Amino acid sequence: MADRIALAPASPAHVGPIAARMRAADVMECAAMGHSPRLALRTGLLSSSLCLTAIVDGRPEAMFGLVVTNALCGEGSPWMLGTDAIYRHPRAMLRWAPGILAAMFDSTPTLDNLVAAGNHRAIRYLGRIGFTIAKEVIMIAGTPFVRFSQERR
Repeated sequence: MADRIALAPASPAHVGPIAARMRAADVMECAAMGHSPRLALRTGLLSSSLCLTAIVDGRPEAMFGLVVTNALCGEGSPWMLGTDAIYRHPRAMLRWAPGILAAMFDSTPTLDNLVAAGNHRAIRYLGRIGFTIAKEVIMIAGTPFVRFSQERR
């Protein structure tokens, strides 16, 4: 069956539908960082130099982007928050990854962020698209996180 999924520029109109149905693992990550799902998405949208929404069957299901954290040193933090529906389309996610990563690397040659150690689906996906997952655990608000990173090849 063909993927019924498309990418679109992220919009404030996408925040509510994604926040209302966000994956439990993503909600937990938001909470550890002191944000509600709605606030995390809104902040990501406003802070990102690149921000896209994955639309499945006409419905916003995930938002992701790149926050440039240090333009002088070329460092950025990629992020993604979404609903369970986005993980039902792994082929599309893997197919888009090279182009999205290339666009991110155009802004910053170093990509680095944190993911909850228990967010196994996200960690597996990050590994498949070339990120290195650190072994060291970083505790934030009682939640264990691990760092993921990748440099432009």
